Amino acid sequence: MAGGFAKDGAVQDQIDANIQDAVSRARINLVEGESLTHCEECGEAIPMARRAAVAGVRLCVGCQQAQDEKTVHFTGYNRRGSKDSQLR
Repeated sequence: MAGGFAKDGAVQDQIDANIQDAVSRARINLVEGESLTHCEECGEAIPMARRAAVAGVRLCVGCQQAQDEKTVHFTGYNRRGSKDSQLR
Protein backbone atom coordinates (compact mmCIF):
# COMPACT_ATOMS: atom_id res chain seq x y z
CA MET A 1 0.00 0.00 0.00
CA ALA A 2 1.42 3.35 -1.02
CA GLY A 3 0.85 6.55 0.86
CA GLY A 4 0.64 10.12 -0.37
CA PHE A 5 1.63 10.61 -3.98
CA ALA A 6 3.66 7.41 -4.29
CA LYS A 7 2.36 4.53 -6.37
CA ASP A 8 2.15 0.97 -5.06
CA GLY A 9 5.58 -0.66 -5.01
CA ALA A 10 7.44 2.66 -5.19
CA VAL A 11 9.66 1.82 -2.22
CA GLN A 12 10.70 -1.49 -3.74
CA ASP A 13 11.35 0.25 -7.07
CA GLN A 14 13.74 2.64 -5.29
CA ILE A 15 15.52 -0.23 -3.54
CA ASP A 16 15.91 -2.08 -6.86
CA ALA A 17 17.23 1.06 -8.57
CA ASN A 18 19.78 1.65 -5.80
CA ILE A 19 21.02 -1.94 -6.04
CA GLN A 20 21.26 -1.73 -9.83
CA ASP A 21 23.30 1.50 -9.55
CA ALA A 22 25.67 -0.11 -7.05
CA VAL A 23 26.16 -3.15 -9.30
CA SER A 24 26.87 -0.88 -12.29
CA ARG A 25 29.48 1.09 -10.31
CA ALA A 26 31.14 -2.14 -9.15
CA ARG A 27 31.31 -3.53 -12.69
CA ILE A 28 33.14 -0.43 -13.90
CA ASN A 29 36.05 -1.28 -11.60
CA LEU A 30 36.37 -4.93 -12.65
CA VAL A 31 39.53 -5.80 -14.54
CA GLU A 32 39.48 -8.41 -17.26
CA GLY A 33 42.19 -10.39 -18.98
CA GLU A 34 45.43 -11.97 -17.85
CA SER A 35 47.21 -10.87 -14.71
CA LEU A 36 50.51 -9.09 -15.16
CA THR A 37 53.71 -10.62 -13.84
CA HIS A 38 55.07 -7.22 -12.77
CA CYS A 39 53.31 -4.19 -11.28
CA GLU A 40 52.48 -1.53 -13.87
CA GLU A 41 53.19 1.22 -11.30
CA CYS A 42 56.50 0.26 -9.70
CA GLY A 43 57.68 -2.74 -11.73
CA GLU A 44 57.90 -5.06 -8.70
CA ALA A 45 57.12 -8.73 -9.36
CA ILE A 46 53.56 -9.75 -8.50
CA PRO A 47 53.53 -13.04 -6.54
CA MET A 48 51.98 -16.05 -8.25
CA ALA A 49 49.51 -16.50 -5.37
CA ARG A 50 48.15 -12.97 -5.93
CA ARG A 51 47.90 -13.49 -9.68
CA ALA A 52 45.98 -16.74 -9.09
CA ALA A 53 43.67 -15.20 -6.48
CA VAL A 54 42.81 -11.98 -8.35
CA ALA A 55 42.00 -12.33 -12.04
CA GLY A 56 43.43 -9.55 -14.17
CA VAL A 57 45.59 -8.10 -11.38
CA ARG A 58 47.69 -5.14 -12.54
CA LEU A 59 49.27 -3.84 -9.34
CA CYS A 60 51.37 -5.25 -6.50
CA VAL A 61 49.85 -5.25 -3.02
CA GLY A 62 51.57 -2.00 -1.99
CA CYS A 63 50.49 -0.05 -5.06
CA GLN A 64 46.97 -1.48 -4.84
CA GLN A 65 46.68 -0.34 -1.22
CA ALA A 66 47.87 3.15 -2.17
CA GLN A 67 45.32 3.30 -5.00
CA ASP A 68 42.52 2.06 -2.73
CA GLU A 69 43.29 4.80 -0.20
CA LYS A 70 42.96 7.45 -2.92
CA THR A 71 39.63 6.06 -4.15
CA VAL A 72 36.63 8.13 -3.16
CA HIS A 73 33.87 5.91 -1.82
CA PHE A 74 30.39 6.60 -3.15
CA THR A 75 28.01 7.08 -0.23
CA GLY A 76 24.85 7.14 -2.31
CA TYR A 77 21.91 9.42 -2.04
CA ASN A 78 18.27 9.20 -1.15
CA ARG A 79 16.20 9.26 -4.34
CA ARG A 80 12.90 9.62 -2.51
CA GLY A 81 13.85 12.39 -0.14
CA SER A 82 12.35 12.62 3.29
CA LYS A 83 8.72 13.40 3.92
CA ASP A 84 9.79 16.57 5.77
CA SER A 85 11.64 17.87 2.71
CA GLN A 86 8.59 17.26 0.54
CA LEU A 87 6.30 19.17 2.91
CA ARG A 88 8.43 22.33 3.06
